[in-house]
Amino acid sequence: MAFQRGLSLVEITLVIGLMLLLASVITYSLSSMGDWKKGKAASEELKSIYLAQKSYLADHPTEDSSDLTGAKIIPYLPGRPGALPTGISLHNEDLIPDVTVMPPVYELDGSAYDPSDATNDGLWDTGGL
Repeated sequence: MAFQRGLSLVEITLVIGLMLLLASVITYSLSSMGDWKKGKAASEELKSIYLAQKSYLADHPTEDSSDLTGAKIIPYLPGRPGALPTGISLHNEDLIPDVTVMPPVYELDGSAYDPSDATNDGLWDTGGL
């Protein structure tokens, strides 16, 4: 009795199905990673604004944080970029930092922008500073 070697149609279908499943899982995780990277970058920019706010207020102790403007804290930003850093939302919209609150937040359409689950997790916010 001779046996033929090779793969059956069912085996080939299962292997292809498994490969497609793995490809879809990887694609989904990579898109989530991109969102996480945007949030982490935004939080780092907010931390630099927060440090600039604290440095400015240390030099001007009688001034209130609600009176802060971008022009006042730009010289205190690390690396002296010449402008306030802006963020990009998950939908590629420009986010404007609100420097009148401490710690600062990004705003979109007049309200604070933080699509993460918590307001102190270090994504889209300053975290536990």
